[in-house]
Amino acid sequence: MQKKITFSFFSILFLLLIACSEEEYSQKRKPSILTNKEIGYYCNMTVINHKGPKGQIHLKNNTKTIWFSSVRDTIAFTLLPEEPKDIEVIYVSDMSTLNSWEDTNNITWINAKNAFYVIGSSKLGGMGVSEVIPFKTKTNADLFVKQHGGNIINFDNIPKNYVLEIDKNDMGHEKM
Repeated sequence: MQKKITFSFFSILFLLLIACSEEEYSQKRKPSILTNKEIGYYCNMTVINHKGPKGQIHLKNNTKTIWFSSVRDTIAFTLLPEEPKDIEVIYVSDMSTLNSWEDTNNITWINAKNAFYVIGSSKLGGMGVSEVIPFKTKTNADLFVKQHGGNIINFDNIPKNYVLEIDKNDMGHEKM
């Protein structure tokens, strides 16, 4: 009987430790608030001065938010070998919650890994090139595709060449 009680006590203790570590792991940093002082990592320009989707990356062991004037730049950061790989969390703006492409006051930030993205639409991002446009729900991404064309994909299927190469056909797209 004593062995069973000891085993049960240690089993419960072990499960509690696992649950605590999983809870701690899932509590990632919250998104930072975008103000008129944030500067884009690659463009060195004020982020709110650019239309369309935006992104932010939080690195482990670094309290400073890395800001991006486009989601395309945000994704590029994750793909380039010279950039840090100790990413804690990536947030992108849910484009379905904004009143317009110019709106920077009411951004709802969503975890980039859980977003639905539209690529290949008729819209250009704030930097004047094809954009990776994030939505929290597939329904909202579908509505966008019906209006502006494109394809819906998830984070893991964003083509590297779509993000890292400039499409010479971008000049014929509609600007956001």
